[in-house]
Amino acid sequence: MKYDPSIEGLKHNSLFSSLTDAELQDIRGKIILKKIKRNEIILREEHTNEFMYIILDGGAKVIQTTDAGKEIIVTLHKAGDFFGELSLIDGKTAPAAVRATRDSQIAIISKQEFFSMIKKQEKILDNLLQILCSRIRESMQKIQILNFNNAAQRVQMLLMMLAESHGEKTREGTILQLKLIHQDIADMTGLTRETVTRVLDKWRRGGEIQILPNKSILLTPEFESILF
Repeated sequence: MKYDPSIEGLKHNSLFSSLTDAELQDIRGKIILKKIKRNEIILREEHTNEFMYIILDGGAKVIQTTDAGKEIIVTLHKAGDFFGELSLIDGKTAPAAVRATRDSQIAIISKQEFFSMIKKQEKILDNLLQILCSRIRESMQKIQILNFNNAAQRVQMLLMMLAESHGEKTREGTILQLKLIHQDIADMTGLTRETVTRVLDKWRRGGEIQILPNKSILLTPEFESILF
């Protein structure tokens, strides 16, 4: 079989990870590939019940815009993640848009093909149920973050949550495989950028975190033991 990078991308997607090569090849015939530039909108709010999207390479952020025009980051997606499936299931649009955080390759699946897949492949349906349960738990964690009165606790819990989904374990600690600016963290924790900067600078001086040359954040072993 000729090498197909999109097949490799599907293999790393949690929805299709348990499929055989032949089954993945069948899925490949049902998707549309699209290249997206950094900062380009992948999915607009009014189109969220038409297709499902899989990030084969790159990254994206889900954003909501307030009445004042401010963008709030709801969640971050990396290669292997997918979005848009909930709107396909219930037919409703989602109050959010999705924008690429870097040049990306996206696989697009129509509503018709999506339902055909989950009806034909029980393994896909099982994986989908597990993923949806995980997302519900993640949403509960995000609500818990906003319930903390202490700003440092909010930032710590967010970084620990991101470490679970975007972290790389090393001997020095956990590296967040994300390019986060302070405003991103502020948007996800309901804090001001100045407050986030103050918290991170304190941890950097204390050795709980390190800012690497590529701007990634390293959470040292001491980070989880921070007391408030």
